[in-house]
Amino acid sequence: MISNSAQFELMSEFRAKCKKHNLKMTPQRVTIYQELVKAKDHPGCEDIFERVHKKFPDISLDTVYRTLSTFADIGVINQVEGYGEAKRYDPNTGRHHHLRCLKCNSIVDFQDTTFNNLRIPKSVEKSFVVNNIKVILEGLCKECAKK
Repeated sequence: MISNSAQFELMSEFRAKCKKHNLKMTPQRVTIYQELVKAKDHPGCEDIFERVHKKFPDISLDTVYRTLSTFADIGVINQVEGYGEAKRYDPNTGRHHHLRCLKCNSIVDFQDTTFNNLRIPKSVEKSFVVNNIKVILEGLCKECAKK
């Protein structure tokens, strides 16, 4: 769970990035972002839609999807690829990596400087400019491993 001070900081960064990109601060956009910040599960678009729909019954799934895509485009959130499933979203834009359960599909953040400092192979550097390193470790979460 994100602390209140961290939530406040994320909301401040959110407002600043929206202002920088001339994105209006509508109640729907704020609520979508707040739901992401509160989430512990790297939710997908439909998950966020279900949560926001309670407050805004007239909001469409398409609006939520476009809003999440816009947020990812301006760097307010990260898009976590769905690995064959629907795309998932993460409000944590700081450097971190993910653990993904192959059974229940949960995604959990972790930080490790060893992974942050991976060396890019020279063969890759010759043909590709690497801007970011994200490591995904796949396996079974504690709950699924018990079963």
